[in-house]
Amino acid sequence: MAIAFDCADRSVMGGFSVAGHSTGEFAWKRCPKMAKCLFVLDTSGAAQHMDRGTVSAHFVAAAVARLTPPARDRVLRVAGVPEEVLGSPHARVTAEAFSALWLAVARELDDEFFGLDTRRMKVGSFALLCQAVVSADNLDRAIKRILAGFRVLLDDIDAELRLDDGHAVIALANRIRPPADPRFAVEALLVMVHGLMCWLTGHRIPILRAEFTYPRPAHASEYTVMFSEHLGFDAACTEIRFDAATLSAPVVQNAGTLRQFLRTAPQSVFLKYKNEDSWTARLRRRLRASVGGSDWPLLNDLADEFHVTPATLRRRLEAEGTSYQDVKDQLRRDLAIDRLCNSTMSVADIAALVGFHETSAFHRAFKKWNGVQPGEYRLQQGKPPTAADPRTASD
Repeated sequence: MAIAFDCADRSVMGGFSVAGHSTGEFAWKRCPKMAKCLFVLDTSGAAQHMDRGTVSAHFVAAAVARLTPPARDRVLRVAGVPEEVLGSPHARVTAEAFSALWLAVARELDDEFFGLDTRRMKVGSFALLCQAVVSADNLDRAIKRILAGFRVLLDDIDAELRLDDGHAVIALANRIRPPADPRFAVEALLVMVHGLMCWLTGHRIPILRAEFTYPRPAHASEYTVMFSEHLGFDAACTEIRFDAATLSAPVVQNAGTLRQFLRTAPQSVFLKYKNEDSWTARLRRRLRASVGGSDWPLLNDLADEFHVTPATLRRRLEAEGTSYQDVKDQLRRDLAIDRLCNSTMSVADIAALVGFHETSAFHRAFKKWNGVQPGEYRLQQGKPPTAADPRTASD
């Protein structure tokens, strides 16, 4: 994606730079302040930290799948992502790290679509597409320009806008086949299209339903955040539906705001406009209030607060591909990653914060989640261990 990433030494030439290097420079170097660039979060409170979110290792592995081993190593190093994350299905990385990885993959391949299409979406394409749509009067015209742009940029996947019974429908035609990843191509294109739609109107456009031609993937719970809590798989067509009345919404952005949007992308595309209406999101917001407390609330008590039975709450979470325990574990994992990357707290203090009574239990859980011990994860972000947290055999 053609974007300037906000680094202390940034250069925004042609809309794309990484660690101070402009579009014409191909040498990758880790910026001395890269850890700060990749993990700049509001430190005013734990709840605000966690709202920034993390990204599943599934998307990390999919993003680097078309790279050669040396290129993959360079990309992971620049993004500060431990290689062990690729083999840990439950691992997560910060949104900032995934943004840096997305940019690094685009640079390595000169392709902002991860090498998934037979035609490269060359670096600079997304910025040009944004410039073409920002002058549209309303969302209807903007979407038509977006989809027309992708039809020019890509050969093997495209989309069309149509109306159906009060719904606006964006339907995809996907001709990408292995060894490329057709599912990741769908995920990437829909995230880019929907993220751009939301930014143009200045607010999240709720997706009423999302359907996919492929079977339910193991990471389907991510879709409730990315798209909608109303999902369908093994469908006849891949499509997203939203209220047709939204098409008349005015485009509120301009050339000035476009510059900032591109500077903070791809994070501003794939995470800022996440779905906050699902049962998963409601439960996560409620559990945030328990961070740092002595005990987590029981599912039965939470069901009472939500005015549903425990069985109903379980069913609704299951329909979204998750469970009470999964939501709680992801919340703890996100906070642990954030504190390791953005604070000088010792591992023992982080363990206590996220509800582990024994630091050794936290070490085991963190390695299960992310493939590495917490101290090693912190070091790979360029942060030394704290004085109260030296690297020992247990870390």
